[in-house]
Amino acid sequence: MTTTAPPATTAGPAGGSAINHSRTTATAARVLRQLRHDPRTIALMILIPCVMLFLLRYVFDGSPRTFDSIGASLLGIFPLITMFLVTSIATLRERTSGTLERLLAMPLGKGDLIAGYALAFGTLAIIQSALATGLAVWFLGLDVTGSPWLLLLVALLDALLGTALGLFVSAFASSEFQAVQFMPAVIFPQLLLCGLFTPRSAMHPALEAISDVLPMSYAVDGMNEVLRHTDMTATFVRDALIVAGCALLVLTLGAATLRRRTP
Repeated sequence: MTTTAPPATTAGPAGGSAINHSRTTATAARVLRQLRHDPRTIALMILIPCVMLFLLRYVFDGSPRTFDSIGASLLGIFPLITMFLVTSIATLRERTSGTLERLLAMPLGKGDLIAGYALAFGTLAIIQSALATGLAVWFLGLDVTGSPWLLLLVALLDALLGTALGLFVSAFASSEFQAVQFMPAVIFPQLLLCGLFTPRSAMHPALEAISDVLPMSYAVDGMNEVLRHTDMTATFVRDALIVAGCALLVLTLGAATLRRRTP
């Protein structure tokens, strides 16, 4: 007598790691609906980088060349910082409220969840980066030799990197205050060593070696390439690929370390 095999069941969180596009987009849509009802968070993500650039321009009102020299770099750094803060806190809030535990009890893998968050915050990152780049170049008079579209590309990659870092560190925080505390540990060293204040080649050799493995260094280098060259250079392509690769790597680590609940 032949037996009939039981019907296959949909793999749950413990199943395969392949990302399901429908579940990913559904997660992204849910996150965007929640953010729509939180105007303060939207203002922080979209308006704060523009406000900071506006203030910086008129801080150096008597020295426009100074704004030109550091404005492009900060155009990438500000989105990275704001997306890091908002993403880490928002993800932690979902875990402490029990939302993540309920979602992961469904046929929703960690990869689907992380990809959905990245897609939602990445959508806002596009808006944020476009507004900040447009403000800096066409309103504040940021003088760049290369194409403003390349500035926008690097700014967007930086914002996505900030999103990835925020998703990653949220797994190690048990409160929103702890999530904010990760900023000095994760962001500030990169800010000091990225070449914003002094060329990396002028640093102590040990610090220069550390800066060579920090993604923000390549974000600043990429912005400087656009600032100085009319065409896309091989160095720019390398820097952009490194920033994008770091974002993908951190997102993968975030999916691997994501926890259902906060102890």
